[in-house]
Amino acid sequence: MKKFFSNLSIKSKLLFSHIILIAIPTVVIVVLFYSRIYNLIVNDSIQQEQAISLQTSASVSATLNQIVTIAGALRDNPYLDPISKGGDGDMESLSQDERDAFVALVNEQTKDELITAIHVYSDNVPESYYNGTLGEIFRPVSETKGTYWHGIFDGSDKDSLFCPSFYLKGADEEYGGLALIYRLSQAGSNAGENYLAVYFSRDYIKNTLQNGISINDSVYYIINERESLVAASNDPLSGTYRMSYDTASEIEQGYNQFTTKTILDTEVYTGCHKLGNSDWIMVSVLPAAPIRQKGYTVIINFVLLYVLMLVVALVIAEFMSSSITKRLDVVSSQMRKVRREPPVRIPESNTHDEIGDLITSYNYMTDKMNLMIEQQAKDAEELRVSEIRALQAQINPHFLYNTMDMINWRAQTGKPQEVTEAIQALSKFYKLTLSKKGIYGTIASETEHVTLYIQLQNMRFNGRIHFVSDIPDEMNDCIIPKLTFQPIVENSILHGILEKTTREGTIVITAWSEGNDIIIQISDDGIGIEEEQLGTILSEKAERTDRTNIGVYNTHRRLRVIYGPGYGLKYSSIYGKGTDVEIRVPRRTSESE
Repeated sequence: MKKFFSNLSIKSKLLFSHIILIAIPTVVIVVLFYSRIYNLIVNDSIQQEQAISLQTSASVSATLNQIVTIAGALRDNPYLDPISKGGDGDMESLSQDERDAFVALVNEQTKDELITAIHVYSDNVPESYYNGTLGEIFRPVSETKGTYWHGIFDGSDKDSLFCPSFYLKGADEEYGGLALIYRLSQAGSNAGENYLAVYFSRDYIKNTLQNGISINDSVYYIINERESLVAASNDPLSGTYRMSYDTASEIEQGYNQFTTKTILDTEVYTGCHKLGNSDWIMVSVLPAAPIRQKGYTVIINFVLLYVLMLVVALVIAEFMSSSITKRLDVVSSQMRKVRREPPVRIPESNTHDEIGDLITSYNYMTDKMNLMIEQQAKDAEELRVSEIRALQAQINPHFLYNTMDMINWRAQTGKPQEVTEAIQALSKFYKLTLSKKGIYGTIASETEHVTLYIQLQNMRFNGRIHFVSDIPDEMNDCIIPKLTFQPIVENSILHGILEKTTREGTIVITAWSEGNDIIIQISDDGIGIEEEQLGTILSEKAERTDRTNIGVYNTHRRLRVIYGPGYGLKYSSIYGKGTDVEIRVPRRTSESE
């Protein structure tokens, strides 16, 4: 059996492995975890609906608490004290400013869509209060006669009452359908009957309930302790799934927990929540069938999706395996065509699939690769030798001798401070020159290197060489090969500035961008270069007996080896006026770019 599978083609192995990896997990998940996944989905859906129901009840409770707060503030307003105590004479004594302030307070509370009207029912106010602006607030108690809520107050000692539409009648129902009513005077007191009524919108509460509905055929409705319907997201469904207040109170004890009930032969999930400081309870009724169907739907979709993925995976596996094997056959065939000798690098494979053929051809390819590696090693060695030559050419022993001689002379003439400065500059100069941290440095470090070089030369030539660096800050971190500036600056000093009769001049370094490249220009106002000599400075065939010219040429060649033929040095000069040297390198901030 092992030999049989080993000798199968790669295409057959890929198809077989894809079928095993995809089909087996599918079967295991469907068979073993079906019920768990189904229950998990159903429970998750119920928990989501519980959270939505709780959030909806919290929103309604917050609305009712807002109404209670507003009504309480109006009830406790000092302006209504004479009403609760009796005697309209006290009302007459109130100032116009006090009346205006109370009217403004009432108007402020009724300007949004929630609170629709505020009335004070009292016979303890002057007749003039029933007219004009005050007449929109103050109403005679006779208007409340015959209402259900008035009967409740008349037969009890209640101080406040949340009223559904059923408790209101006539014009009161037009004020939004719901109300919170406070008794302003104690029952049986000499002050008579006085009530504060805050009417609010039934549609506002209904919209809040409807916004919580997420499953079709579900309903949220509110009932009070007298079994009256306050508001519902769907009036017909609230009648279908109506339950008693006592039953709702029992369910409400299991806070935020849905229970399963059967109503009209329909299994439903129900939840109940007490609303604010009222006697109202919000009832949530969700049919079980849609929630369970959601679980079935998710399972079916999961299985269908998995089957679809299996089909797609097999199609892709067929395509990929055919593509791989076909390309392997082509590669093996081509490699066999160029074979000239038996394989010697690795043992032959015991299998006879496409990989076996590839191994056979790989042995031949290995020999060819060894030849390429040897050739690359030779090229690398040549580049290394060229690099060493370039570095060695730039470390001028005469410069070191002359600098040491200058330091010795200054020591003999009693100038210890200048000796210290010269030694420090020379030490730092050769530290940068001989650094072994790779062949690259930044433009900033190269500028520092030539600055030290010019500082040491100025100690020899009495400060006759002036140096200006005008390189943009954003280019200082760009990298270039080390010791690129120094040979050019050395050439400018020795063959440019010191060749002038004044033996004094200026060297300027500037830089700018051209596309993805950086151009660094080193200019001097030295004697310049004659035209016939200008063309030989960077020529490989030219005679180079001067060490500084060798350093410049090696710098140019090194840049071309590293970056390519489009890079390196470019000389331009006017004899008698000066020389410009342009250095072109790609703009990079790291060696790996």
